[in-house]
Amino acid sequence: MKLTPAAEKLVLHWGEMGSRWGLNRTVAQIHALLYVAPRPLHAGEIAETLAVARSNVSTGLKELEAWGIVKVTHLLGDRRDYFETVTDIWQLFRLIVDARWRREIEPTLAVLVECLEEADRPSADAHTAERLRDLQGFFRTLESWYQQLRTMELSQVKRVARMGARVRGLLKLGG
Repeated sequence: MKLTPAAEKLVLHWGEMGSRWGLNRTVAQIHALLYVAPRPLHAGEIAETLAVARSNVSTGLKELEAWGIVKVTHLLGDRRDYFETVTDIWQLFRLIVDARWRREIEPTLAVLVECLEEADRPSADAHTAERLRDLQGFFRTLESWYQQLRTMELSQVKRVARMGARVRGLLKLGG
């Protein structure tokens, strides 16, 4: 597949950003390619377009499928697997946040519980226990916000996100 200059620029940039977000560059490029592609692509097309090894594409597609942002589809008369990504950017955002929550925040919350159990022992350092409680409080507040956001319809999430500075006015926080 021949990329337009704009699509190529996005794919390259998404790969760079993926590295900063903790993703493999190729995985991020695969995602960007599928996002801008006008139709589902098979692994061979992805490998050829990105000039990467087919094995890297297979590994990357499995990772993106695990995140829930890429799915397999089939075309009539063709036995190959084709891949497409979620194109609703708000749904994509939610899926990525959910995956990161499971992979990063939930384990952190579990470790904080364990740390607090240890820190609440009589021989523990009171300063450390206080810091841990503050940290846990922050993550619990974040968790509450996340759970509320997760249960909203995407149209409601969009409205909340677009409110921006108007929230300050509603809360009378000044500008």
